[in-house]
Amino acid sequence: MNFVFIKRFLILVASLFIWFIIHTTFVIIDGLNDELKPVDVAVVLGNKVEVNGQLSERLKARLDTSVKLYDGGYFTFIIVSGGIGKEGFDEAKVMKSYLIDKGIPEDKIIEDNNGYNSYMSAQNTSKIMDELEIDSVMVITQYFHVSRTKLAFRKMDIKEVYSAHAKIFEFRDIYSIIREFPAYYKYLFKL
Repeated sequence: MNFVFIKRFLILVASLFIWFIIHTTFVIIDGLNDELKPVDVAVVLGNKVEVNGQLSERLKARLDTSVKLYDGGYFTFIIVSGGIGKEGFDEAKVMKSYLIDKGIPEDKIIEDNNGYNSYMSAQNTSKIMDELEIDSVMVITQYFHVSRTKLAFRKMDIKEVYSAHAKIFEFRDIYSIIREFPAYYKYLFKL
């Protein structure tokens, strides 16, 4: 009896591991393949602002990607979405300031100060898009985060969702890739 239980348990663990590898491979491929199409608005997802008020390298890379694509004519508006981190900075305000310093007109930047996670950013963006009567969006984040972010935006009934990833790779991406597996399914089954 114990042998049968152990055998079934090992099969379950092996199956889950294989599914994790397949899912993670898809997430990485999806995240690295930018979908560059002209859209109405880009959404740059927030990330850590350091205790000295400087952008983390991850956040800077996301914003630099948005500047490059804005200059390339891919979108008219940029929504900067973030919350107040434990360091005490309003990510959206710091992001907006950075974009203005990079030459993006202030009236083309929309702050979402309540984007504490990707799902909230999607909800808030959906409302902003309804108010502006626009319907296409490009999400800009790290490559490993793209699939889950697009899922969140599609769950808000935004039909045209495209993506671009920040050009940065860090050792901590390994942890982030592993974390994306349960996080994706949490969003998938979220009502």
